[in-house]
Amino acid sequence: MKHFARLFADLDGTTSTTAKVDALRRYFARTPAPNAAWAVYFLAGGKPRQVVKTATLRRLACEAAGIADWLFEECYQAVGDLAETIAYVLPLQSEESDLGLADWVENRLLPLRGLPEDEVARRVRSYWQELDAQGRFLLVKLVGGGFRVGVSKLLVQRALAAHSGVDAKRIAQRMMGYMDAKVMPSAIKYEALLADVAGAEGDIRDAGQPYPFFLAHQLDTPLEGLDARLGPVDDWQVEWKYDGIRGQIVKRAGQVWLWSRGEELVTERFPEIVALAQPLPDGTVLDGEILVWAQGDGGGGRPASFALLQQRIGRKTLGKKILADAPVSFMAYDLLELAGQDLRGQPQRLRREQLERVLAATSLKISPVERLPSWEAFEALRAESRQRGVEGFMLKRLDAAYGTGRTKADGLWWKWKIEPMTIDCVLIYAQAGHGRRASLYTDYTFAVWNRAPRDADEAAAVVKAIEKREPAKPEGLQLVAFAKAYSGLTDEEFKRIDSVIRKTTLEKFGPVRSVRPSLVFELGFEGINLSPRHKSGIAVRFPRMLRIRDDKPLHEANTLDDLKVLRNL
Repeated sequence: MKHFARLFADLDGTTSTTAKVDALRRYFARTPAPNAAWAVYFLAGGKPRQVVKTATLRRLACEAAGIADWLFEECYQAVGDLAETIAYVLPLQSEESDLGLADWVENRLLPLRGLPEDEVARRVRSYWQELDAQGRFLLVKLVGGGFRVGVSKLLVQRALAAHSGVDAKRIAQRMMGYMDAKVMPSAIKYEALLADVAGAEGDIRDAGQPYPFFLAHQLDTPLEGLDARLGPVDDWQVEWKYDGIRGQIVKRAGQVWLWSRGEELVTERFPEIVALAQPLPDGTVLDGEILVWAQGDGGGGRPASFALLQQRIGRKTLGKKILADAPVSFMAYDLLELAGQDLRGQPQRLRREQLERVLAATSLKISPVERLPSWEAFEALRAESRQRGVEGFMLKRLDAAYGTGRTKADGLWWKWKIEPMTIDCVLIYAQAGHGRRASLYTDYTFAVWNRAPRDADEAAAVVKAIEKREPAKPEGLQLVAFAKAYSGLTDEEFKRIDSVIRKTTLEKFGPVRSVRPSLVFELGFEGINLSPRHKSGIAVRFPRMLRIRDDKPLHEANTLDDLKVLRNL
C-alpha cells in the first residue's frame, strides 16, 4: 500500500505527462504482479465499491483526533476533500506496514462490506495505525469509493508499453474489459497484458473481449468554414448521432457478448439484443448504439428519450412490464471484425460495405447514411435533429481507419452536435468545490420562477420574503430549484461569483449556503425530461453554465412552463 500511496502522491504532484508516465513505469518495474494488477485497475478507471459509510469514517476520525464534529466540518470546508481532511486530523503516530496493495484490497478492504458496524470501526482504527498520512489518505479514498487520480487510461497504457516493450495499441486492446467490476484483477490478468506474443492470432484474449472504442472530436467550426476545414462532402460518411449507450456486440465461439463503452459487460441486461445478434456469423464484432426504439404509426419508429433507456440501465431483474415499456434495439454503424479478421485498419468505405452485407441477413438496425450535395444542405437537415430524437450528425472520413480512443492518427471522426437547449435561471444555493477549488464556492443550484412575475416589484417582494426566511406561499410566486451545475465559468468568473455568494449568504446548511437571489445565469443542457423525483418535476441532462447574465434582471428569468415548452420542441 505504501508504494501505491507514494505513486499516487507523485502523480497528483505534477501536471507533466512525461513525468506521470515515468512515475508509472518505475512503479510497474518494481512492483509484484498481484499489486500491479490492482494498481492498473484503479489508475485506469476501475471504481472501488464503497465499503464504509462516509458518516462512519467522519465519526471515527473525530474520535481518534478528539475533536467535535463541527470542528471537523470547518476543516473539511477549508480543505475540500474528505480523505485529505481525515489524513490531516488523525494523530501522527503509526506503525508502518509493508503489506502490499493486493493484500490490502482483497483481504482487508473488500471484506469490510456487510460487517457489523462495531467490527468495521475496530478494523478501520487498526488499519489507520499501520499507515502514514499518505496511506491513510489513500485508504479513505478506496473504502469510501472516491478514488480518482489525474491520469488517463491512455497514460497507463503508455507506461505499460514502455515497461513491457509491447505496442501500446495491443496493450489497449488487451485492457478492454479489465475494469469490469464483476471480475477481480489478478496477477494472471496483469501478466497477460504484458505478454510478449507476436501476431493477433497468438494474442492472449478471451473469446468475448471487445476492441477499444474509436472516439470522435467535437466539431465547432461555423458553417461558412466547413468547406475549408473538411473539404468536399463526398469525402465523408454522414450519419445521425444517436443519444444512447455506445456498445459493441461480440459474436465468437457461438456466443454473444454485449459491452458498453464504459467497458462493462451488459449482456444480461439486454436480452433482446442478444437474440437479434444470434444470426451473426462467428467471429463478428459490431460497433453501435444501444437504444430504446419507439415504433411509429407507420412502422418505422424513432429513438426514444434517453430517460426511458435509463430505466433499463440499473435493473438487475427484467420483468415483462419493463421489457414492454422500454424495448431495446441496437443501431449498428461499424464492423470491426468479420470471420475472426480484424478490419479496423481498412478504410471506412470498405467497412461500411461489408457491414451492409453482414446485417442483410439479420434484424439488427443499421445506421442510415445521409447523402446531400453541400454542407449548407446538411446544416438545414441538422436543424431537424430534436424532432428526430437525435443529437446531430457524425462525420466519418471515408478513408479513415478505426482508431483507438480519441486520436487523429488512424483517421478522423467528428461529432457535429446541435446547439444545447438554454434557459435563464437564478442562483439560489452554493457549495464549495473540490481540489484546487476547495476554497471557492463553485457548485451551484439554480431555480426558475413557477410562473412569470408580473413585474420587477413582485419579484423583489419574493426576494424580501426569502431574506426574512418566510415560507413560500403555495399559490404565490416562488423560485423552484431544478438543476445543479459546476462547470462552464472561467477561474476569474468563479472568483467573482464566490465574492457575491459570501456577501449575500442567508443561511448555512452544513457545506451548503443559501444566497439572496440576485444573479441570473444562462444554463445549457442536452435534454430535458419530466421527473416525479424532483420538486420541479423536471430533470435536465448535462447542465453547464454558459454565461453570467448581468444584462438580465431577476424578474426576466425563465419559468417552469418555459422548460416544459423546451421539452416539447
